[in-house]
Amino acid sequence: MGVYFSNLFSRLFEKKEMRLLMVGLDAAGKTTVLYKLKLGEVVTTIPTLGFNVETVEYNNISFTVWDVGGQDVIRRLWRHYYHNTKGLIFVVDSSDRDRIETAAEELNAMLAEDEMRDALLLVLANKQDLPKAMTVHELTDRLGLHALRGRQWFVQATCAVQGSGLYEGLDWLSDQLSKR
Repeated sequence: MGVYFSNLFSRLFEKKEMRLLMVGLDAAGKTTVLYKLKLGEVVTTIPTLGFNVETVEYNNISFTVWDVGGQDVIRRLWRHYYHNTKGLIFVVDSSDRDRIETAAEELNAMLAEDEMRDALLLVLANKQDLPKAMTVHELTDRLGLHALRGRQWFVQATCAVQGSGLYEGLDWLSDQLSKR
């Protein structure tokens, strides 16, 4: 009887471990998002020339988050991080109207990769506090997300420096991952 309750208890309260990949163009706010989630504060960042990796505990799930740099030269290396990725967090600077098409191209190229076919997609529409930031609706259209078939996706408005919207995005991600 004790073994039964021990097994039940461990299934109910066991932390699930998930690998997430966080990418986006340079200056989208990926590192700010990562350390706001990890430390609860904004840290001074410089452009990520490689990657940052941290474990974030949230809703009984332990996320290993890979924050990979977004400069053009580094984007070609993103594919090396796809293996065993359960969720993709794509961070977009909502005020960067000049590069939204580039962001859409990079996102669609990633989603077309075989290793990413089962990954959930969370788009963080970051920098919503800035003037002329695109709304979630506009960003969804410009990224072409409605054309995605057979993939679960969600767009969350965020402001990483304030922390607004980050946990709502993680709520969606953890809910979807726990269903799998």
